[in-house]
Parts: sequence; structure tokens; C-alpha cells
Amino acid sequence: MTQTITRGIATLLAEANAAVETVSPETVKALIGAEDHVIVDLRDFRELKREGKIPGAFSCPRGMLEFWIDPDSPYHKPVFNQDKRYIFYCASAWRSALAAKTAQEMGLKPVAHLEGGFSAWKAAGGAIEPVE
Repeated sequence: MTQTITRGIATLLAEANAAVETVSPETVKALIGAEDHVIVDLRDFRELKREGKIPGAFSCPRGMLEFWIDPDSPYHKPVFNQDKRYIFYCASAWRSALAAKTAQEMGLKPVAHLEGGFSAWKAAGGAIEPVE
């Protein structure tokens, strides 16, 4: 029997984008180094090594996000237990839209995600920090 997908990725992304604030690369450029923000890179390590990251961004692989946010998880990361605004990004703003919505539903706030992802960041001339 074949599967019948009733809510596809287009629907999930539309719901996420309707529920979560989206910020432009220009807005994020102005926030680099801001003490009241955490920029979170959701891409996997291979992407980081190949392309670099937004300067000062915290790397959290998408697959670990919920575990790192939850203070009751044995994998919890204290970076997610601060009174700051969290801005998520990935390569093209699909993973980050879904991740930001999930983080928001978990109670992390305020959250936003980078419009167009790292691809838009590069196209806008955003600074890039190499990852070793």
C-alpha cells in the first residue's frame, strides 16, 4: 500500500512562515555581535565546513534542536536557556522555518528565522566566518 501524505512540505512551510517572524539579511547584519541575540546555524557540519557561517553564529544541527532546547533533556545546551532573541537559519530557509516554529511551540521566545537562509545571506554580501 502506498502512503498518502495529507500535509506536504509546502503546507508545513506556509504554516511555519505564518507563525514565525522572518528577518532580512540586512536586519541580521546589524545584529552580529549583539548581546541580546543568538544566531543559530542549523546546517550540518559538512555544510559549515564547505561554506562557512555567519560570524558568531552558534551551530546546532537541525536533528538536535529539540534535545538541545529542552532543559530536561540530557543533551540540553545552556545557550538555549537565555533571555535573548533567537534567529535561526539554514541554507534556504526551509529547515529554519520549521525549526523556528518548533522552538516557538516548545516555549523558546522570541524566535525568528533568516529570510532566504544562508544563500540570501551570501547574495546580500553578508560576512562569512570559516569553520575549521
